[in-house]
Amino acid sequence: MTEKIKIDVWSDIACPWCYIGKRNLENGLAQTAADSDAPQVEVTFHSYELSPDTPVDFEGDEIDFLAGHKGMPRERVKEMLDNVTGVAAKAGLEYRFDLLQHTNTVKAHELLHFAKAQGRQHEMAERLMSAYFTEGRHVGRIDDLVELATEAGLDADAARDALQSGRYLAHVHADQAQAQAYGIQGVPFFVIDGKYGVSGAQPADAFAQIARQVWAEKQQTAPQQA
Repeated sequence: MTEKIKIDVWSDIACPWCYIGKRNLENGLAQTAADSDAPQVEVTFHSYELSPDTPVDFEGDEIDFLAGHKGMPRERVKEMLDNVTGVAAKAGLEYRFDLLQHTNTVKAHELLHFAKAQGRQHEMAERLMSAYFTEGRHVGRIDDLVELATEAGLDADAARDALQSGRYLAHVHADQAQAQAYGIQGVPFFVIDGKYGVSGAQPADAFAQIARQVWAEKQQTAPQQA
């Protein structure tokens, strides 16, 4: 029996390319599902904070944040956001930067680790990114995160306790340390079976191709059953 391909994804909730990369990965894997010998894949999300110094309640919109954080002219920032909105649309995502509430994402990452322990990390990652980029929901405050957790099928009281206690913060820091060890300097970043690194929101076709390639490699090296 060939072991599943392990895909480890480093991303940030507040990274527009990370949501696009997530959806392209899912669409790419969906392309392989009809294969006679479809690759078996296990995807795990890992924490990466692009701007850990961001306040929980940022005053201003996304243009204000990027213009201040990156020192870019506002018109250039607007062009950049229009571009990523167009790319997102091709992936089937409707970005609403006009509604987006910029915030610190560390608590959202803690919630992802709590969700992973409950077997619902994928549902939580999707709920957080959709809430942030398409619905204008706040993903930095505990009350808002608990509400999103319940929408992803998690227990409200358990989620609140996990966030208030901060017991998953060490997991967030461990992911960030691993990213540093890998030399990851930007996200999304995909580590395929611990040996291939894929940077950026690659097209769905690229993810389908690498899944098929790695699956074929694994089958060639897998021990044969007697």
